Amino acid sequence: MTGRAEKSEGYVARTRPVVPPIYQSATFYLDDLAYKDIQQNGGLTEHWYSRFANPTVDAAAAEIALLEGAEAAMMTSSGMAAIATTLVTLLQSGRRIVAARQVYGDTRDLLVRDLPALGFDVAVVDSADLDAWAEAITPGTAIVYAETLSNPQLELTNLPVLADLAHKAGAKLVVDNTFATPYTVNPLRLGADIVVHSATKFLSGHSDVIAGVVVSDRETVTEIQRRMITFGGCLDPHAAFLVWRGLQTFDVRLERSSATALKLAQRLQDHPGVESVRYPGLAGYEGPADVLKPGRSGAMVAFTVRGGNDRALKVMRRLTIASEATSLGGVETLVSTPFNSSHFSLSPQELAAARIDEGMLRFSCGLEDAEDLISDVERALDETSAG
Repeated sequence: MTGRAEKSEGYVARTRPVVPPIYQSATFYLDDLAYKDIQQNGGLTEHWYSRFANPTVDAAAAEIALLEGAEAAMMTSSGMAAIATTLVTLLQSGRRIVAARQVYGDTRDLLVRDLPALGFDVAVVDSADLDAWAEAITPGTAIVYAETLSNPQLELTNLPVLADLAHKAGAKLVVDNTFATPYTVNPLRLGADIVVHSATKFLSGHSDVIAGVVVSDRETVTEIQRRMITFGGCLDPHAAFLVWRGLQTFDVRLERSSATALKLAQRLQDHPGVESVRYPGLAGYEGPADVLKPGRSGAMVAFTVRGGNDRALKVMRRLTIASEATSLGGVETLVSTPFNSSHFSLSPQELAAARIDEGMLRFSCGLEDAEDLISDVERALDETSAG
């Protein structure tokens, strides 16, 4: 009788496929090399069980490592899985993490609620206050954490300065590059040690998958992989394929959506119903603009309407092209009000301290016609009252 291993060999294409196959298999046949890897390396390099590693997942990770100019990358089941697994891996008892106040809402909950409950020392500082960073980053610091471009304030972090402060204290700089993306900034080239992403967003680009990624040198990624295996935050192969597919159009998508974002930000500056616009590509933008790649400012725009949150909601619900939804980075333009979505857990005082204004709208520009989108926003502003 023919064995199962012999039968399965007939299902493998003789020539190499153009796109990576989806290895929708929990387990793989064991052989001497697999056993050797299990015994010597903990099974981290051979494919034998998909919680440890999977060929489709590895293909997506390799693409992102190239985009970030890194030695290695590792996919996770979500952006928060990437962040939490990385921080818990690097934190040591008795050492602290110094983090920016201006971060994604769930990251903030991890920093101020969960990590302290586990006994870790967490200090939170204003991302723009370099003196506060310098004071907080002591020799007992293990991690310095920030977002390249903060969610939703769109404030650029001075990564070279933070990297210098972190390294002098013997700490590692971990940067969430989700908003900026490697199209706009490569944090590793500016001194960061580890980059994390919600690959759900611009990397996959189609609002149809939840995924995360950790990018760094191979030794660091391997150490974080060990915790990912233990905690179980691995990425499903089919989800990994969707990320890989989206990455094939990454530069094309970001070029178009970033051009639209710049046009939208420029037009909104002159609208009487808009109090302020935040976009790194605008003249007069406050922040270390030299962190950005030349001519690239990203696809996110934040602006504050006159009339506070009530009017912001009215404006958002008058839109016909942009979709009222959380998340970002898709081919469709998405808009949200941070106070009741991404940062719902913050009190009014905490929102103010994080510079999340009343009436702020967060736009993730998609691939629609730029003039159509801008006209839609202007019409919604014109049809609502600030009173």
